[in-house]
Amino acid sequence: MNKNLIKPSILPGFMELLPKEQQKFNDIVNKILDVYEKNGCLPMDTPIIEKAEVLLAKSGGETEKQVYRFQKGKNDLTLRFDLTVPFARFTAQYYDRLQFPFKRYQLGKVYRGERNQKGRYREFYQCDVDIIGNGKLSIYNDAYVISLVYKAFKAIKLEQFKFQISNRKILKGIFNELKIDNQLEVMILIDKYDKIGKSKFEEELIELIGDKKSEFLNNILDTDGDNNEKIEKLSNLNIKDTYFIDGISELKKVKEMLNTLDVEDDKFTINLKIIRGLDYYTGTVFETLLTDNEKYGSICSGGRYDNLAGNYTDKILPGVGISIGMTRLFFILKEIGFIDNYNLESSLDYLIMPIGDTINYCAKIMKKLEKKGYGASIYFEDDTLKKKMNYADKIGVKYVILVGEDEVKRNEVKIKNMESGNNVVIAYDEL
Repeated sequence: MNKNLIKPSILPGFMELLPKEQQKFNDIVNKILDVYEKNGCLPMDTPIIEKAEVLLAKSGGETEKQVYRFQKGKNDLTLRFDLTVPFARFTAQYYDRLQFPFKRYQLGKVYRGERNQKGRYREFYQCDVDIIGNGKLSIYNDAYVISLVYKAFKAIKLEQFKFQISNRKILKGIFNELKIDNQLEVMILIDKYDKIGKSKFEEELIELIGDKKSEFLNNILDTDGDNNEKIEKLSNLNIKDTYFIDGISELKKVKEMLNTLDVEDDKFTINLKIIRGLDYYTGTVFETLLTDNEKYGSICSGGRYDNLAGNYTDKILPGVGISIGMTRLFFILKEIGFIDNYNLESSLDYLIMPIGDTINYCAKIMKKLEKKGYGASIYFEDDTLKKKMNYADKIGVKYVILVGEDEVKRNEVKIKNMESGNNVVIAYDEL
């Protein structure tokens, strides 16, 4: 035994898939991207490595602690930790060559040095779609990006999901009306609501803003009813703050446009406890939960930002975007059994098996099938027929073509249907 052999392994917090699962992952990604393409979104990509001064221009706190940062010569470099900040740089850099509103999608790996825990990865795929305006951007785009993910989930046959939607202006207006000075602390506390529970939240809220204001705010956060009833109850609060009025108006328009775009009411709910990035989003915010599996948290999220590229240009570029953490989503879908039942059709239609010295004839068959648009491959190894058929069964191929010397002599093709087990023999010219 060679004692110098290195044990094959990867670092914690990174995901590798075996080929069968990788096929399913790729199929899910391709169907999502196909929805984005067919709805007018353009593809783009950015480098995994960026200049630290560019990537960290606005970051701080936890984000800066998590980035992978290193020196190469005189260059201070970082691995991208999301796709949005590089997108901001991209938009500012190529501003004169882009058409606005600029609708883009991007799939790429990002890196965060997070504490290793189940379902949280240090390297993971994100899949983003954003719409950026030049100076202005219609509020209806907020509903549109949500509808894109709705269509994407439908395309992969994922049905058990629900968007949680709010507007940051509503809470800001309420805070102003209540004359709450420590607004940031209250927002941080609301953001922790689901983690700490209702009673702990109410206890800490009283400490921050007192009994009377706390009771008023709790009644608003716990507003029940359907989406129309929630908007009506909020409108009837008679709050005159302009942020609040604008927020209600925007939320109403987003709700109405979602219905116009055929996103059913039971697929989204208004939830004022949705906060998202405290120094980032300025209006509409949203998260997405798996129905009956809410414990896994949001599977995609996003929102409206007033000025995407303010660190890189004086031009005002408002936008709205939504991001799916593809690696985390795939992990969760595996956990709930969705991937086990995911219907994946093999792209390999025919596996051709030479029996004896028939390789050249097999190659002719493969080329003919490929010209007709079929997926075809040859099993070149000199194994037993049993081993070959076992391989064909495990890779999920639809048909096996058995080519012995008799088939070559008669210029025939013997095709076995792997699902039914039936065999059919046809002339090569009929293939």
